[in-house]
Amino acid sequence: MVGHSDLNGYGDGMQVMRFGDALYVGHFGTSGMGTSILDVSDVANPTLVRQWKAPAHSHTHKVQVADRLLLTNHERFRSDRESSVGMAVYDLTDPFDPQQIGFWNSTGRGVHRIVYEGGRYAYLSATPDGFEGRIWMIVDIDDPEHPVEVGRWWWPGQWTAGGEKPGWPNGQSWKTHHAMVLGERAYLGLWDGGMVILDIGDLTHPQVVSHLNWDEGGETHTCLPLPSRDLVVVTDEPTSDGCDAPPHMVRVVDVSKEEEPTVIAICPVPEGDFCERGLRFGAHCLHENRPDSYRSEELMFVSYFNAGLRVYDLAMPTAPKEIALYVPACPPNQASIQTNDVWVGADHLVYITDRVNGGLHILEPDGELDIRMTEAAASPGTR
Repeated sequence: MVGHSDLNGYGDGMQVMRFGDALYVGHFGTSGMGTSILDVSDVANPTLVRQWKAPAHSHTHKVQVADRLLLTNHERFRSDRESSVGMAVYDLTDPFDPQQIGFWNSTGRGVHRIVYEGGRYAYLSATPDGFEGRIWMIVDIDDPEHPVEVGRWWWPGQWTAGGEKPGWPNGQSWKTHHAMVLGERAYLGLWDGGMVILDIGDLTHPQVVSHLNWDEGGETHTCLPLPSRDLVVVTDEPTSDGCDAPPHMVRVVDVSKEEEPTVIAICPVPEGDFCERGLRFGAHCLHENRPDSYRSEELMFVSYFNAGLRVYDLAMPTAPKEIALYVPACPPNQASIQTNDVWVGADHLVYITDRVNGGLHILEPDGELDIRMTEAAASPGTR
């Protein structure tokens, strides 16, 4: 660790992303804080510059930064009371002083997660009126002051207002977490429904290319395509404490035949007493190979809740290896660390957050990992 911030005592850090010397952190919501902005020009001494609270009864735990825009979600949080729901758009003419210029109202329970890597379209999961669980939505922000929905997709059975009835097993929830986009394809986590590949050549009418589910796991979170290798790396998120639930793992999926995707490997599960440490144990977020960040089709950086950060080497995709890890010290009065999100810079610095009270940690790879990161760095056209 080379730097740390307790986020001014609001340590429930969620999604993290850097733009220049500015670092943006969304908060889980238990603290009431919404978004924090830090100056990380000196990573050994990250300085909090701005914070603003989430709207009442909502949380704004996700941040996306590209094309000098900051997008944050607004989602109802642990309440059925009226709240702000949708997506806020901020201008980053001054990266340390964002100015809100637009808002898109999702209706319903709001927006959960956004994927925006620049350009005209933001891709998000939301629960609008009339739907059971989150669906996938495409929003045009060409005019960022007036975002407009252009397309949506849902699994049959979610549109209850249209008379659809869930056809999935009792006790499960088939809903969108988010999708990573590559050209005319979107790779979507469908929670208890596994992974879906969508054809988005027509953004107004996405179509299913294929669907893959697994018996053990569920709560599929991130589906990250590695395009030059015809692979997708998939994480399942545990939502309960300990290890009573089925294992939530990191899978490697072969999509060379995209109509018939196949799991070819599972990354090693961290060894240790993590099941007894308390709170969640299992895979969660991946560093998503965003533009202007570290990009690799071989090294996967994974947040693993109380097992900290794990780095897997997929040079041999059928035999992935764990090659590095970092488990932060647990803050006082917290059962265990809960490493939630990870973002890796082109300079190889790693930023991780803790969803409970641990705040932000800034990590520097050791010499051996740093060399491997250089070897495994992908060309600028990775995704």
